[in-house]
Amino acid sequence: MQIKSFFLSIMFSLSAVFMEALCCSGQETKSYTLWQLPPRTHTQNMAYVVRTHDGKVIVVDGGNAGDAEYLKGFLAPLGNHVDAWFISHPHPDHVDALTVILNDLGQLEIDKIYGSMPSLDWVAEHEPKPASHITTVRNFYQAVKKQAQTVHELQLGQTLQFGDLQIQVLGIKNPEITENAINNSSIVLRFSDEHKSVLFTGDLGVQAGQKLMKTKYAALLKSDYVQMAHHGQAGVDRDFYEAVAAKACLWPTPVWLWNNDKGTGKGSGPWSTLTVRQWMDELGIKKHYVSAYGISVIE
Repeated sequence: MQIKSFFLSIMFSLSAVFMEALCCSGQETKSYTLWQLPPRTHTQNMAYVVRTHDGKVIVVDGGNAGDAEYLKGFLAPLGNHVDAWFISHPHPDHVDALTVILNDLGQLEIDKIYGSMPSLDWVAEHEPKPASHITTVRNFYQAVKKQAQTVHELQLGQTLQFGDLQIQVLGIKNPEITENAINNSSIVLRFSDEHKSVLFTGDLGVQAGQKLMKTKYAALLKSDYVQMAHHGQAGVDRDFYEAVAAKACLWPTPVWLWNNDKGTGKGSGPWSTLTVRQWMDELGIKKHYVSAYGISVIE
C-alpha cells in the first residue's frame, strides 16, 4: 500500500506540473491564475488554487479527505508553499482536505489560515446532525493546533493584498442565522486585480445571501466570475446572482449533481441544480466551468 501511495503521489505531482506548463505556455499572463480542481471522490467538493502574478499561492477550501493527496500533489510544483489558505466554512467537503494535510504536512508550508469560523459549541447547538459535522469541526481545530497555527478571523469589509491581487471580505459568519446554520456562515470573498474579478460564496444560503444584499457590500458583488453557492443548488437566490452579473460560472459540482441525477437519469434527483442552471440561462451567462469534467484554468 505504501508503494501504491508513493506512485499515486508522483502521478498527481506530474499531472500538476503538466497543467502548470500548459497554462503558462505562450505569452505570460498579466493576471493571477485560478485553478478549479475536480473532485477525487464521488461526493461534491470545493477546491480552488490561485497563483498571483508575482508567485504567491492561495487556496480556497480544498475539499474532502479523499481530495487531500491530489491537492497536496498539485501544490508541490507550485513551490510547496501556501501564502494564504481560506476556509469558507467547516463542512467536510470544504475543510477535511486541509485537516488531513495539516496532520501530515511533509514539505508543504502554510503561512496563514483565514476564516470566520463558528465555535464547536455553536455547531453542537445549531447543527448537531449529522454528528459528523461536529467531528469535522473538532478534528479541524485539533489539526490547526497540532501545527501551532491559528485561524485568522476575517473582519467584514477587510481587504487583504497579495501583490496585485486584492481580496475583499464581503461576508463573514452569521451566528444569528440558525437555519441551514453552517452553510449560512460561509464567508464571501471577492478576488480582483485590474484584469478580472472572482466572487467566492462557499455554501452561502438564501438567508445569508439576502442579508448581504441589504448591506453596503452588495454594491461590491459585481464580478466577472462567480463560484456557484452550495455547489449550484439550494444556495443563494436568483436576485443575488443578478447582482453579481457575472459573465461565467464556476461550478464545484460532480456530474450527478450537475444533472440532478439520483441514478435514474437527468432530473430524477431532489436537487435544484437544473433550476439554477435555468436562472443562469435567463441571465445570459453562456460560459460554465464544471469541476465534474476536469480541471479548469482561468488566467
